[in-house]
Amino acid sequence: MDTTISPSTEETLPPLTRTQKKAIVAATLGTVVEFTDWIIYAAFVSLFSRHFFPADNEKVSLLSAFAVFAVGFVMRPIGGAVLGAYADRHGRKSGLTLSVVLMAVSSLLISVCPTYATIGIAAPIILVLARLLQGFAAGGEIGSASTFLIESATTARRGFAGSWQHFAVNAGVLVAALIGYLLTSNISERGMIDWGWRLGFAIAGLMGIVALWLRLSVSETEVFTKNVLGHQRRNPFLVVVREHRRAALRVVGIAMAGNLSIYLWMVLFPTFVHLRTGLPLRQGFIASVISISVSLVAIPLLGVLSDRIGRKPILLAFAGGSALFAWPSLHFLSNDFWTATVIVTIGMLLSSGFTATCATVMAEQFPAEVRSTGVALPYAVSATLFGGTLPYILTSMSNAGLSKFIWIYVAAVCIVSFAVYAAMPETKGRFLD
Repeated sequence: MDTTISPSTEETLPPLTRTQKKAIVAATLGTVVEFTDWIIYAAFVSLFSRHFFPADNEKVSLLSAFAVFAVGFVMRPIGGAVLGAYADRHGRKSGLTLSVVLMAVSSLLISVCPTYATIGIAAPIILVLARLLQGFAAGGEIGSASTFLIESATTARRGFAGSWQHFAVNAGVLVAALIGYLLTSNISERGMIDWGWRLGFAIAGLMGIVALWLRLSVSETEVFTKNVLGHQRRNPFLVVVREHRRAALRVVGIAMAGNLSIYLWMVLFPTFVHLRTGLPLRQGFIASVISISVSLVAIPLLGVLSDRIGRKPILLAFAGGSALFAWPSLHFLSNDFWTATVIVTIGMLLSSGFTATCATVMAEQFPAEVRSTGVALPYAVSATLFGGTLPYILTSMSNAGLSKFIWIYVAAVCIVSFAVYAAMPETKGRFLD
């Protein structure tokens, strides 16, 4: 059974109202802060890994810390199911508020957690628990934020409104990279390893207070208030699993190449290029700042374009281009700053085709009563399978001497998503209840 909504007559492109603009700004800035908290772990993992996983071999410590990075993703589907259902029952605003509180608390916990040398095995246990809490919060964030944004816009402007969801994610990574750059530029390498990394987590956690204030300042969406509030009787998770399986599986396919590309070129790039080529970590952060800044210009423009030509052409260009770019990008990556910057910028521009359209196209697959859960749960599954495992796959393949074959994995995932995009129906202009 096709679970999407029937197409309606396409609207013109009216300007957004003041209320709609306020909703977009509040949701976007809140997500920026939340994903700064989520990403800061990857930014500093090479610095603090030995404090929690002491080993004679530095690579073993790093692999253990990356395993904890992946463990956080295990909770994302659970967070997607629980927090998605919470947002479908109690409102998008309530879901957004709860997720940012959980994320901030976990970052602050990591910032003050004693090391293995101080409290022994309890140190990595606390780190794992904090990362699990972060994964739980991140799992619900995507569904609530995507739904809030597209329900706050008219049919003809959903592509533009939805593009701000991943604009905020990218901006959060940019903020994390800037924090990394500023700290590594002003604190010695020894200082960063000893205590500087804690400042990064503390700054990210305290920013959560700002995000909480922003999210408390906006109203619930009219779509939820009219169509769901007071009418919801069924469990959103069970409804998605029983009645919207096809749409949920489609979302997994929509997101798989995007998640892999995002984590390769945006989240992991400074650490990846540093370990693979020897490029100084500070220069890796600079390259990331440049490439992410370029993507922040491209994303809303592509969102506007998707309101005119549709979501499918932009997604197909992303997946096809990324598959073709996989071999040359990884083959020519070197410790030359400008070479690395050009490669990561091209990767980020290609990924912008996904980030500009994914929130909108995923939300357009589901009716209002399960929209947040329908986006959050399958997206979290995809992020876990293709984003959370990527650092461990990259590190393991490199340690095994198989780094020259990484491009095959990247290209294969992109080709699968290309097939999903080609087969799925266009959702531009559809009426959403």
